[in-house]
Amino acid sequence: MNGEEVKSKQKEYVLQSWSKQGALNPIPVEKAEGIYFYDYDGKRYADMSSQLVNLNLGFGNKDIADAIKAQVDKFCFVGPSYAVESRSTLAEMIIKLLPEEFGKVFFTNAGADANENAIKIARMYTGRKKIFSRYRSYHGSSFGAGNLTGEPRRYPLEPGIPGFVKFFDPYIYREPIEFKSEEEATRYYLTKLREQIIYEGPDSVAAIVMETITGSNGIIIPPKGYLPGVRKICDEFGIVMICDEVMAGWCRTGKMFAFQNFDVVPDLVTFAKGVTCGYVPLGGVAVSKKIASYFDDHLLSCGLTYSGHPLSCAAGVACVNYYTKASIPEHVTEVGKVLGSELEAMKEKHPCVGDVRYIGLFSCVELVKDKTTKEPLVEYGKDPEGKMGRIVGALKAKGFSTYSHENMIFVCPPLIITEDELKEQLAILDEVLSETDKEI
Repeated sequence: MNGEEVKSKQKEYVLQSWSKQGALNPIPVEKAEGIYFYDYDGKRYADMSSQLVNLNLGFGNKDIADAIKAQVDKFCFVGPSYAVESRSTLAEMIIKLLPEEFGKVFFTNAGADANENAIKIARMYTGRKKIFSRYRSYHGSSFGAGNLTGEPRRYPLEPGIPGFVKFFDPYIYREPIEFKSEEEATRYYLTKLREQIIYEGPDSVAAIVMETITGSNGIIIPPKGYLPGVRKICDEFGIVMICDEVMAGWCRTGKMFAFQNFDVVPDLVTFAKGVTCGYVPLGGVAVSKKIASYFDDHLLSCGLTYSGHPLSCAAGVACVNYYTKASIPEHVTEVGKVLGSELEAMKEKHPCVGDVRYIGLFSCVELVKDKTTKEPLVEYGKDPEGKMGRIVGALKAKGFSTYSHENMIFVCPPLIITEDELKEQLAILDEVLSETDKEI
């Protein structure tokens, strides 16, 4: 088929997520390599969001492709109750990358069911029912993960499942209180969280679930001492601490897992996306030794047909090996410094840029109408004039492919991006921000 035929069939037969279907105009992709993909007319696009912040090693990684092919030649599938080399090897690799407190992995199909199974494990382990998660969070859109989610994508699931309690993120930029320091902000947010837990009844709370770094809702990086403070609250009340590393994990921040930036050890870690870079779907829950041992003589009431799918795990083994072999964490740290410096310069230059937040190659640009009042370019949950869509469209027309959420533009390129490639694309972002300046 040619590009127009591919696009026409997509529009006629495929329901596309998070979209009004009538106005869709998808790019038909013919080929891809490295950080770039190409349409059928040969136009090149730089993938500056790593697709959905999952294609960490870019397109065409030979190690992952060869591992999938080798597993196909052995067998494609056998059920989760059988011992499989790729499955057991990947589980061992993941546990050895985590702190010594961790013991086992429960594999899932993706991030949403990783989070659903994590809260099931926490409930079974504690015998409690309530689950705390944050308003500015996205943990998936299936029914359980959607109730865990705090932002507007949870609305179609409401009225939802009883026992899900929301609290506010440490979103200092938008907080009306002027804090003197990050530490002062941390004390405030932790005090309010502890107070809320007391009001909900600590003995009824099974888990606190957080994206280690809030992803799709604005790359909100926890202030100094925040995560260790949550850990202390969890220990005080016997609550399981769950870090959702689906987006922030796998070297995205310059560490193998994002929580390793913050001097904290959670009880459960959920992962997906970068464990295979999307070449084959896979997710999982890494469980502490203490919790894993509980299920030695208690039923683990979790199960999925494709748990630890052999093809997915083979891809995962190759992918995780590549992160180390290619020194990806070190590369992300170095190129991330360039990204941070360039974004700070854009913040100084452009009236439309209220804030920039970044760690490693995980970043966003928050757009405002007024820097002084911090009035967002579009209201929370609303963009009736399609302003953000037009900005994303302008970027894409120039070959810079990314997405927006609320009033944020995301810059989360594949972790293999070079400094020169990054600067070339950021020059495009700079151009489009200059055009946006004229419209506010």
